[in-house]
Amino acid sequence: MTAFTRLPGTPDPMHYWPGYGGIRIAGDSWGDPGGPLVLLQHGGGQTRHAWKGAGETLGAAGYHAVAFDARGHGDTDWAPDGQYGQDVMVRDLECVIAALGDRRPVLVGASMGGGTSLVAVGEKHVDATALVLVDIAPRIEMEGVDNIKAFMTLKPDGFDSLEDVAAAIQTYQPHRKRPRTLDGLAKNVRLGGDGRYHWHWDPRFRIGTRNLVHRTARLETCATNLDPPTLLVRGGMSDLLSEEGAQAFLALCPHAEYVSVTGAGHMVAGDRNDVFATSVIEFLGRVVPVGGEPVNPPHPTRPAGEGPQQDIIDVP
Repeated sequence: MTAFTRLPGTPDPMHYWPGYGGIRIAGDSWGDPGGPLVLLQHGGGQTRHAWKGAGETLGAAGYHAVAFDARGHGDTDWAPDGQYGQDVMVRDLECVIAALGDRRPVLVGASMGGGTSLVAVGEKHVDATALVLVDIAPRIEMEGVDNIKAFMTLKPDGFDSLEDVAAAIQTYQPHRKRPRTLDGLAKNVRLGGDGRYHWHWDPRFRIGTRNLVHRTARLETCATNLDPPTLLVRGGMSDLLSEEGAQAFLALCPHAEYVSVTGAGHMVAGDRNDVFATSVIEFLGRVVPVGGEPVNPPHPTRPAGEGPQQDIIDVP
């Protein structure tokens, strides 16, 4: 395996926690540790840094916002066995919750992280106080899936320069303005021993069995089993979650609330963090208020030894 070096300027994690199977999970946090716990899970190919703006806003509002890099992403360890299925990511989520004191969390998940959150709550692995799904639902569009796959498999041998990395990101997100400097890209790539720039994620993350029929059926069942207050946030320009897909989720989970963010694509929090954070805080202010009724009784844990049942890598 090629040795990779973090680029100068890459922010160091504020925290490390033990994950499932002995991996080390890297995370950041904002706000009062005594406030309601809000766990932020990013999408495939992203890192905890995708939540920085939202985390700061939630922290300022009195919540204890925590974002962590999924296994194989950012500063979290790569899986020794190369397994990145949804079930093992649910186990990592349980490990983070345990490390934070087994408090009942609000789960906020985008794309891949939303799928993990939906399974965790819908299959009763995590007793959440609320659930926020960001541009993800059981029914997704193949165009968006194909676009994500194309981006994540681009340049498997690495990039010659950070300018090439910026150009690739601009092609995937043409609606965003290209940054004036390339400094922010340090956290998105690693420098390989070959002198080329490689994405921060384990390339094995994109290798595996992908059964969209199974994925859809499983997540639909989870959607019908949701008990906590639920909010679905869709990017108005998303190519992954259509309006029809959003409405199909709302039919499965009638108590869910829904916000469509104008001017945002699949990366909702990155495109319109102002609208996203305001919508989430307004929702949480009603269902998990700061200083309200206790929301953090002990978190029920799964019986010891009960591990992942499936290891299908879901798309996204």
